[in-house]
Amino acid sequence: MLYFFQQVLNGLHSGALYALLAFGYVLTNGLLHRTNLAYGALFAFCGQTMILAAVFAYQVLWLTLLAAVAFGIVAAFLYAALISRVLSRSVFEPLADRTPNAIVVTTLGILLVLSEASRIAADTHDLWLPPMLAYPIAFAQDASFKATLTLIQLLDCAVALSTIALATWAFARSSFGRRWRAVSDDPRAAAMCGVDVRATFRGAVLYGGLCAALAGILAGLYYGNVSFGSGLVYGLKILFVTAVGGYMSPSRAALGAAAFGMAESLWAGYFPVEWRDAWMYLFLVAMLVLIGAGRDQGKIA
Repeated sequence: MLYFFQQVLNGLHSGALYALLAFGYVLTNGLLHRTNLAYGALFAFCGQTMILAAVFAYQVLWLTLLAAVAFGIVAAFLYAALISRVLSRSVFEPLADRTPNAIVVTTLGILLVLSEASRIAADTHDLWLPPMLAYPIAFAQDASFKATLTLIQLLDCAVALSTIALATWAFARSSFGRRWRAVSDDPRAAAMCGVDVRATFRGAVLYGGLCAALAGILAGLYYGNVSFGSGLVYGLKILFVTAVGGYMSPSRAALGAAAFGMAESLWAGYFPVEWRDAWMYLFLVAMLVLIGAGRDQGKIA
């Protein structure tokens, strides 16, 4: 039971990161209604940017480790805001009324650009942060085994979950949340009622990009490295998870992503880890087919 409890604790951390990504992804795709393959790349790019900027500040600017990490975090958020602005104004808005394939192909190209930019900036090397706040905190133990989480894992979970909770509360009560729901339901009707559809869409892309940046920063602080090639993997997982849960509720998508992270952790604890991604993708595809069929039947009825 202690071993099972340890896997549950591990799943809390990975699930919190997935939930944050899913929340931000739905903010954009709930309005766009198009597949955005660049979202995972933005997550990896911001995580890598944080590490590169922190290494630069530590080795070149001679800042302390804490100041260097803070410098990297600020740089990651600034890049996320800049990329989100470019995406909303120069990519999503011009292509929103065209065929869905136009968005898919364009965001695939952006994914490749961001991944290659990270690779070139790192000179195809993996740069690592030193272990930080890696003190284990025991939640349960016996004579031979301890179920623990490190302090950085607890901080990651606290930041991710508090961000989602605060954003969900603001989303339910703020004027932006009402405008988002109106534009998601029917953008033309929302515009006729006086809603600034363009400003709402740009705000959603910006907030979604900041969620991706925060998830990349938290992952970089815990793992010490975010590979420039990991954006596609994370992006596909979030795409499938949110497709199963739907794009109408960011909080519901976050909850489904957290459950997915827990399932991944339990698989890694009891089954061959090299088959984890294959079986999890298969499970998501099966769920998407079954739920999609149910949705189609509901529409026909």
